[in-house]
Amino acid sequence: MAARKNKNQVNLLPQEEFEGSTFGRVLVWALSTFRIIVIITEMVVMVAFLSRFWLDARNVDLNDLIKQKQAVLSSTSDFEKDFRATQKRLKAFSALSAEDRPISSFLATIVSYLPSDTSLASYSYSGGTIQIKGNAISEASIAQFIVNLEASGGFDAVDMINLDSSTQEASLLTFTLRIVPKGGG
Repeated sequence: MAARKNKNQVNLLPQEEFEGSTFGRVLVWALSTFRIIVIITEMVVMVAFLSRFWLDARNVDLNDLIKQKQAVLSSTSDFEKDFRATQKRLKAFSALSAEDRPISSFLATIVSYLPSDTSLASYSYSGGTIQIKGNAISEASIAQFIVNLEASGGFDAVDMINLDSSTQEASLLTFTLRIVPKGGG
């Protein structure tokens, strides 16, 4: 005789009456729906967990790319500063050379009247006025230079702004002249 298998299964929910009632159908629907929601939620969590590795790798790649580009920018910053300074000087030169009578002709005229023991250190031109700084051995040389410029007839005014002893060499005098060309430049 075949041995009987003892099935000890306990089912607390009655199969026929409970499934047929409204509460039973709502309960079965809720349990099956929540099971699906839990499964979907677990899938979303797994996808988010696995995508983290891809996002971390991409973040590291982007950080490396940013560091490379920063290195390129910092290496070209000196060139850019030089380039911008050159552009600024070229713009100033273009503005000066575009005038009707460029400063070079005034400077050539001024240098032609310069005494032999006098030298020019710097000049500037703005607003129709030329400002010249120079060095001379004596006051007489400076006075002769001013007289020569006034006698040339090419300038409306020649004024001395400053006269001082040279800080570099005691035997020299430094002077600054303001010269207004005929017609204001």
